[in-house]
Amino acid sequence: MSRLLLTMMALVWATVAVAQDLTGLARLDSARSALRDDGRGLELVLGLSQPVPYRVFTLDDPRRLVLDFSVVDWSGLDADAIDTTEAARVVSAGVFRPGWSRMVVELARPMAVGEAWMDTGDAARVTVKLVPVAPEVFAAAAGAPSSALFALPEPSGDLPPPHRRQDGSRPVVVVLDPGHGGIDPGAERDGVVEADLMLRFARELREVLQRAGGFDVVLTRDDDIFVPLEMRVSIARMAGADVFLSLHADALAEGRARGATIYTLSEEASDVASEKLAERHDRGDLLAGVDLTEQDDRVAHVLMEMARLETRPRADRLADALVAALEDSIGPLHKRPRLEASFSVLKAADIPSVLVELGFLSSKRDRENLLDPDWRAQAADGIRDALIAWAKADAAEASLLRQ
Repeated sequence: MSRLLLTMMALVWATVAVAQDLTGLARLDSARSALRDDGRGLELVLGLSQPVPYRVFTLDDPRRLVLDFSVVDWSGLDADAIDTTEAARVVSAGVFRPGWSRMVVELARPMAVGEAWMDTGDAARVTVKLVPVAPEVFAAAAGAPSSALFALPEPSGDLPPPHRRQDGSRPVVVVLDPGHGGIDPGAERDGVVEADLMLRFARELREVLQRAGGFDVVLTRDDDIFVPLEMRVSIARMAGADVFLSLHADALAEGRARGATIYTLSEEASDVASEKLAERHDRGDLLAGVDLTEQDDRVAHVLMEMARLETRPRADRLADALVAALEDSIGPLHKRPRLEASFSVLKAADIPSVLVELGFLSSKRDRENLLDPDWRAQAADGIRDALIAWAKADAAEASLLRQ
């Protein structure tokens, strides 16, 4: 870690130590906040209603400044008042973990934190000054410190027992993954937020499945919080998932896509739109300050591909069942209801996984459907019927394999 980064961390955590007894909800005052470019560097000023512990660091690829607080209410954020420079822009602000919130500023050029401090008093103010540096200097200093994981659970010392494929003798474990959340709201159109809508639908679907019987249902998030993509898969694995369903309602800037779509994993996307959706989903983690840059080593890759030899056809059959059941329950789907793309949340080699785009918020008709409780109930019934049919056929196949 560079001397500059060590100095900045010492400054920030000195403030945290003083402010530990001041933790609570602070509110952002946009009128006292600004992002200024004076030609020599950048200055970010955030007016807060009270002092709170905070931390600042930078991340690379893409270059961004990350500020964590315990805790700030961002409802007063006025993007027009703060997002005022071509050199940087506020790309997201919201809940990051329970008890912690985050602001992410995307940087157009490499800049390091020169100074950072908090003025306290009746109303607090955080000031961060950034100075230009060479790209290699920025890259060397960038990176989340170990304390960036302050709100993550401690790793379990015990691995879950080996998971036996479902064979009809026990409830089917279904993990529902409401897309986005917290600092990453997902798509937004006319006041409709994807993260909120998918959480609502996941809760409704959970109730439908529990009433049907034969299912144990786990949600990757049950609140408006940010859960990194890789952690969503880890939650499914720790739950002993038989099925992983990621729920989304995206938006496309171009075209007139509408209707539900079911995705399975493939390194080669079915079309350009699918490829862009996968990139956007993964980029949400990057902009929220989580780096998904670790690559599987060669041995692990081979083992995962061997596992997928069994899992991939099971996921395909699940996707086909979802298409058929949803067509029966809600009518016509997307013109190409079965697509493939390299979504990170579908990469669990040992769990049949699909991503369900219930519709597109960029489509007026889809928005109206997604906001209609009766339509959502029909969609939930369709997914239930698909899971029942798939589980029965999958269990029959499992019994044949044992013989």
